[in-house]
Parts: sequence; C-alpha cells; structure tokens
Amino acid sequence: MRGNRRRGTPPCAFSARRNARLGRCSSRWVRPCRHGLPQSGEAEGDAPPHGMTGGSVVRLNTDDHKGIKRADMTAMWEPEKANMQKLMAQKQILLQNPNPLKAGGLCEAMCRCGMTDEGVRLALELVARFPDQTPYLLVAAYILSIHAARYDIAAAMLRKVVALEPDNATARIHLAKALVAKGDLPGGSAQLADVIRRFPDQRVEATLQISETFLRMGYPQEALDVMLFTIRQGAPQAQMFNLIGCALGCLNRSEEAIPWYKQGKALDPNDEGLKLGHALALLKSGQYGEGWELYAQRPPKLTQLTRWFAKIPTLQKGDDVAGKTVVLYQEQGLGDTLQFIRFAHCLVERGAQVTVAVGGVLERLLRLSYPELTVRILAEIKLDEQFDYALPIPNLPYIAGLQRAADIPATVPYLRADPADVARFAALLPAGRPRIGLVWSGDRRQSGEDVMADQLRSTTLEAMAQALTPVDATLVSLQFGAPRADLAAWHGQPIFDPMEHVQDMADTAAIMDNLDLIISVDTSPLHLAGALG
Repeated sequence: MRGNRRRGTPPCAFSARRNARLGRCSSRWVRPCRHGLPQSGEAEGDAPPHGMTGGSVVRLNTDDHKGIKRADMTAMWEPEKANMQKLMAQKQILLQNPNPLKAGGLCEAMCRCGMTDEGVRLALELVARFPDQTPYLLVAAYILSIHAARYDIAAAMLRKVVALEPDNATARIHLAKALVAKGDLPGGSAQLADVIRRFPDQRVEATLQISETFLRMGYPQEALDVMLFTIRQGAPQAQMFNLIGCALGCLNRSEEAIPWYKQGKALDPNDEGLKLGHALALLKSGQYGEGWELYAQRPPKLTQLTRWFAKIPTLQKGDDVAGKTVVLYQEQGLGDTLQFIRFAHCLVERGAQVTVAVGGVLERLLRLSYPELTVRILAEIKLDEQFDYALPIPNLPYIAGLQRAADIPATVPYLRADPADVARFAALLPAGRPRIGLVWSGDRRQSGEDVMADQLRSTTLEAMAQALTPVDATLVSLQFGAPRADLAAWHGQPIFDPMEHVQDMADTAAIMDNLDLIISVDTSPLHLAGALG
C-alpha cells in the first residue's frame, strides 16, 4: 500500500524560510526586555531532564542530551575541519569573556557545521553561569529547540524568561509554540490567546504563529481559516501567503495554492520557503516541467560529508556529459534516493561516467540494481577525488527533462534484491500466507523541524496493529531503529520479527520479495516496496 505525503507541512517549506531568515534574526536572540527568540521549527519534547523543574533553572547536567553526538572529524574536508577547530578556540575565548550576542552566533555556527553537542553544551554552560540573564536563556532555548529537539528544556527556559520579563510578548509566543510542540495544545493555544488579548501590537505575529503551529500539528483547515482572516485585516506579509499556500497543499488543493505563492513571491522574491512551497504545489498539481525546474533551484541540504560537493560544478540541464564524470550524492532521506535513482539512466545514455555516493545501508541494493553505475559509500569517497559535475539525487527528474506523468520511467521493478538473499529469508519466514509486512514509524529524528514532521507521519505499533488485527494472515515486522522496541509491549496477534537478520536495504528488499502485502507509513520501506513492484 502506498502512503500519501504526510499530513501537515510540506517538507522543508518552513525550514527553508527559517534558514533564509536566520541572518536577520540572529541579533534578536539576545536583546533584553521585550524581545525573544527568532522564528523556529517545532519539536517534540520528553519529560523534563535533570536540572530543570518548573520555570526555574537549577544545576544543569550538560551531558544529559538525547541524540547529541560529537562530530566525526576523521572524514572531513580540510577547510571544514579547520573551521571546527577555529570554533572551538572561539568557545574558549567566549567562556573567558562572556557576551550573549557572540554566544548566540557561536552556538549556531557550531550546530550548523556538525558540532551540535558542542553548541548545546556551550549554551547550557552559559545558562548555568548566568541563570537569571534572559539573553542566555533565549539563546539556549533557541538552540535546544532547533538543533536538539528538546522543547521540554526550551519551554522551561522560556517560562523563566516570561517570569523575569512579563511584558516580553515574543518570548510568550515562543513559549506557546514550545508547549504545543511537546504536546500541550491547550496550553499553547491559551498562551497565544493571552498574547493577542494583552499585546494588540503583536496580534499579527501571534496569528502567524497560531497558523504555523496548526499546520505543524496537522490541522491545515484551521491554519487556513486563521490566515485568511488575518490577511483580510490589511498589511499582508509574504509569510501569510506562504502559510496559506502550505495549508492548501496539505488539503490537496495544490492548484489553488499556486496563485497564493506567486503573490507572496511578488512581496519577497528571495524567500526560500515561498519558492520551495511554490515548486511543491506545481509538482503536486502535475505541472512537472515548471515544478522540477523551480525545485532544482533550492539550496541543497548539505552535511559534513557532502558539503565539499558544493565546490564541484553543479550539473545543469542541457550540459554535455559525454565522457564526463558525474557524482550523484544522497541529499535528503533514504526514500528520496530510492524513488529518484531510476532517473540516473538518462546520464548513462548520454555517455556520462556516473558515480552514486550514498550511505552504507543503500550501497549493496543500488549496486545490485544498477550495475552500470559506480555505487560507493559516501564516507569512503576521498575529498580530493575529481569529478566534472555533482548533483543531488532529487534533482535527477529535472535533468532528465520530466514534463508529464508519461515521462516517468515505467519499468518496475527498478530495484532488485539478491536471489540468494530472497531464498535465505524465505526459509526463515513462517510458512502461513498471505504474509503482511508492517512499518509503523519512520526513523527517530533529532532536529526540531524533523521531529515535528515525523510526528505527522509516524504512528505506533499498538495503533496500527489494533486497527488491522485480528487478521487471517502472517504479520511480519519490517520496522527498523528504535521504534522496533514497540514489539516487546505488543501482546496481540503474533508478529514475526526478522529484522535482527537485516544488515541493509538489500536484506529488507529480500524480505519484501517474500511478502504479499506491505502496509507502511511514509518512510523509506514504502518507497522500496513500490520500487520492487
């Protein structure tokens, strides 16, 4: 069963807008009194960690941050490694001469170059040293929400800011967003209503945040209603048109969204969120030519291992690739790579020597499926290797000239499992048919914007299994990662779990070839199932 795009925000539309505005917002992190955090993505929090109780900040354990890992400097472009060392030196200088404005910029720079743990540690260390200074509280709340998905801690810090500065309307707005993000929708809504009532000059900003929060929580109709009401009050802003377009897209009214995006772009032609939202609306409404062209203009999402590809000329539509070397690199999720790799054949047909750089979990599957491509593990590509062109894999449809649905390659399957693996798992699986594979959750995310997006696509084993069982079939878990632990708490119809024998996506494909039906949320196994046919 194929899933639809997750309910809620079209992917990256808000994050692109936020990233484009970070430069304008950074100076507002640390202004005292009536100023608060810059605009941010949402995240889901857990129970309050050690060191945070109620609205007070007490002793902070800077080692208590789930999912924060030190940057690996073993495989890194030399200028980037030098930059990380420079940032660590700046940290020592800052700790000797603390300055909240410099702290905000340094924490953000650390997180953006892969040093998330160091950025969070620095922010929390400064809060521990200056627990009653709101600029440091605001910096830490921003870093924790955006880069560590710890809205529980951020909410506690924002509560203290509000206690210290009762007239800080912006901090109240971001406290409301933090509450909603960690599951307290009534509390967050009440905070926003209080801002509208007490601070009339913040009414527009509050309604913008209400609408965006509704979208992130999966209530697009409510978000649309709020924004349509607000925009009729006069003085429209580009962000309003973006939110209306996003809401319409989530309601599967993408064609209606297009003119709203165009109006927003007329107000702010450089807004990356508007440009990306416009591209997605065009694609969803079947206007592939214009949609892929606009989508290919987005700034790629680069990591420590892929950032150096930006030094290589980006392949453009119409470039002569005959006899040239082209590296296609994994830019977004595994599912994006799985669904777009089928377009790589167009480069081979034009005479290019194509290398595909992906994570290790995909390497064997793609090598089995595309012997004409040189498939390599991303981390093993040397940083001094030479390529004529580089291209993010999601841009392949644009390079291939996709204009209409008939241009999509119809060859299915376009991914293949190893027959030996298929036979091995056939012997392992229960004999009863039909066999139904289940995936109830995507991979657990860490950044604020990704955690909220994952909330809208993932469910729980209990919710999925209760809806499906009892059923006269053999249930097989295809769940990977931390959510696989849900099986231990399930006491209903037995679910066979072969995933301890799975090393990569090629193994998952081999299991799928032994199944009769796959039911999945919108995550990479769903794309794999479609590719296998």
